Amino acid sequence: MRTLIKNATLVNEGTCFVGDMVINNHRIEKISTSLTCENATILDAEGLYLIPGMIDDQVHFREPGLTHKGTIRSESMAAVAGGITSFMDMPNTLPHVLNLALLEEKYAIAKKDSMANYSFFMGINQNNLEDALRIDNRLICGITDDGLYFDTKGGLMCNQHDYLEKLFSRCDSLIALHCEVESEIDHQKQVYEQKFGADIPPKYHALIRSEKACFEATRGVVELARKHKNRVHIFHVSTLKETELFDDLPLASKRITGEACIHHLYFNDRDYDSKGSLIQWNPSIKTEKDRIGLLNGLKNGRIDFIATDHAPHTLKEKKGRYNEIHSGAPLVQHALPALLNLVSRGELTLTELVQFTSHNVATAYRMENRGFLREGYFADLVLLKMNDPWTENHKNLAYHCGWSPFFNERFMNRVVCTFVNGEIAYKEGKWNERSLGMRLTFNKDRR
Repeated sequence: MRTLIKNATLVNEGTCFVGDMVINNHRIEKISTSLTCENATILDAEGLYLIPGMIDDQVHFREPGLTHKGTIRSESMAAVAGGITSFMDMPNTLPHVLNLALLEEKYAIAKKDSMANYSFFMGINQNNLEDALRIDNRLICGITDDGLYFDTKGGLMCNQHDYLEKLFSRCDSLIALHCEVESEIDHQKQVYEQKFGADIPPKYHALIRSEKACFEATRGVVELARKHKNRVHIFHVSTLKETELFDDLPLASKRITGEACIHHLYFNDRDYDSKGSLIQWNPSIKTEKDRIGLLNGLKNGRIDFIATDHAPHTLKEKKGRYNEIHSGAPLVQHALPALLNLVSRGELTLTELVQFTSHNVATAYRMENRGFLREGYFADLVLLKMNDPWTENHKNLAYHCGWSPFFNERFMNRVVCTFVNGEIAYKEGKWNERSLGMRLTFNKDRR
């Protein structure tokens, strides 16, 4: 059965135009004007904008082992409601995904439960280098240390330069890293513990997980990656100063890429006064200067795309003294609504939003047949209604944890309908729970 979308404003590859689209057998069959199609389901989208779905390369969907926070089913439902049609999930589930057998177990769960398309990172630490080097680049998005401990003492891999030398000298997969200098964080935490004891106010998180901690770690990784010419991606860049470490080359030729996360683009350190620990992420949300710097980094081509770092915790886990609070928060269901607020404020254009949430992610990961409105590509699509304000009241949240940092937030635009592989997965507050995503595939050569 074909679907004919009529009279939509298509946003794709820097242009906006009113046109029609035919979807057939999971894919975009035809894009033009004044299309007709016999025996097709017709969807009149006059007044709506049609964009490629967001591809989110950094989520923590918590399954297996941490399902009191979220499941692949619940969080993928939230994702399609937020305009995300594909995601890449981190390995810090329980057990940690440090071998191929555990990795394929997560794929098996997603195959039966995920409403969005999916891929999963292989985790890496000091003990599983050989397993990590064996991944199939066509079937797996990459390897990462995000959310994992390097060894029994803890620590991020970005601080282990001898090990990175070994990894970078042998790896032909995409390597994605979390970059903060933990010794600097520990030092700053001691400073504020001396001042406040165990009850450090949330706003000091931005000074504990400081600009210096982020910049020095990112600089070290970028220097090593340039030496070995690896395909390295830096997760959640959070400071203006870090953006200056990246080149403004055409994305298709880049070996080192970086992303900004929605919370770093939307909030600043003044928001800790009202949101408190609900917006405590690692790396921390920092100053307004950093927020604007990240937006400019996207626009000038030094930062390449936008992710969520969706990391749900229970409300109980977000309360208590500073050392007891879990960093991270749910975000996927508000992904496009939050970014569209930036469009309404004039901080992004709609074509830029599509570039940074779809086109550039697909290009950076060498993704096959996704991320663009092109004939023959998978029909991962979102219909948007602009200038249709609404307020988040938590009555229709899909998150298993049941809350979000956007409670009472006024959104100016909404996701009306999300297609995953040509099938409606979400429409006007309701989910098609029979709809399932597909495993993402990539070009084997990541150059």
